[in-house]
Amino acid sequence: MEFFKIRRDIPFMRHALVLNGISLITFLAAVFFLFSRGLHLSVEFTGGTLMEVGYSQSADLAAIRSTVDDLGIKDVQVQNFGTAQDVLIRMPAQKGGTPGQQSEKVLAALKAADPSANLRRTEFVGPQVGDELATDGLKALAFVVVGIMLYLAVRFEWKFAVAAIIANLHDVIIILGFFAFFQWEFSLPVLAAVLAVLGYSVNESVVIFDRIRENFRRYRKMNTVEIIDNAITSTISRTIITHGCTQLMVLSMLLFGGATLHYFALALTIGILFGIYSSVFVAAAIAMWLGITREDLIKGQVKKDIDPNDPNAGATV
Repeated sequence: MEFFKIRRDIPFMRHALVLNGISLITFLAAVFFLFSRGLHLSVEFTGGTLMEVGYSQSADLAAIRSTVDDLGIKDVQVQNFGTAQDVLIRMPAQKGGTPGQQSEKVLAALKAADPSANLRRTEFVGPQVGDELATDGLKALAFVVVGIMLYLAVRFEWKFAVAAIIANLHDVIIILGFFAFFQWEFSLPVLAAVLAVLGYSVNESVVIFDRIRENFRRYRKMNTVEIIDNAITSTISRTIITHGCTQLMVLSMLLFGGATLHYFALALTIGILFGIYSSVFVAAAIAMWLGITREDLIKGQVKKDIDPNDPNAGATV
């Protein structure tokens, strides 16, 4: 399905060096902020108190969040849990008191604001659990990266695998750099968004790589740069449809999903935008600089796929 068809190939690779230079500067800036500021980790990673509170009527999340903030407890997560009457409150560990004292103080303030508030359960997430979650998150990220590399190396060629992983890690580091620079809260939903961006970005790379391989088989007189430009140009309509529809859904979560989905949707928004950019200008350009050729992709199938005696075998667009 195509909304439009571009007749002339856009020379994307002509500007690859400049745009990749900008990408390198952005990437290094993200790494700098990650080391200098670090991530603002949520309760799941740092430890803290979790409370489930029930109300007789639909709970006002903004009022609950304001009540807890007035107690001097910052970085509180308030969200519905199951129904509109059930509220889940996550609070970071506080100095000068036990988790039990902290939950009692919060519950007293909530009851003063609404007498129907009652405590359903309370839990304490220790630092050890937070460390395990952080370790498991890093393992999940590593497994995804290795799996993507193996998949691309088997389906295409190792040069494409290297190019795609560099591009995907470029997206991940830039997302983390944004969260470090602005000190946005990094929680488990944000980690899930980062992993989703990895898969989403590699999907766009695979579409372009597949078209490059197809073009190498179809257009024998084109050089590598022309092949890549044609592949990217011919997939632009598909990119606009796919990413546009996805971004509309993510923007709806960002604008109307409330505080619970805000950073999750924000991470996806950043990842989708940079994923498009990296698939076109980073992954394809790196594959070009690694010296990808027709022989790398079609190997021993050249004679089978393209008959040298076919007068149309050397046709170009």
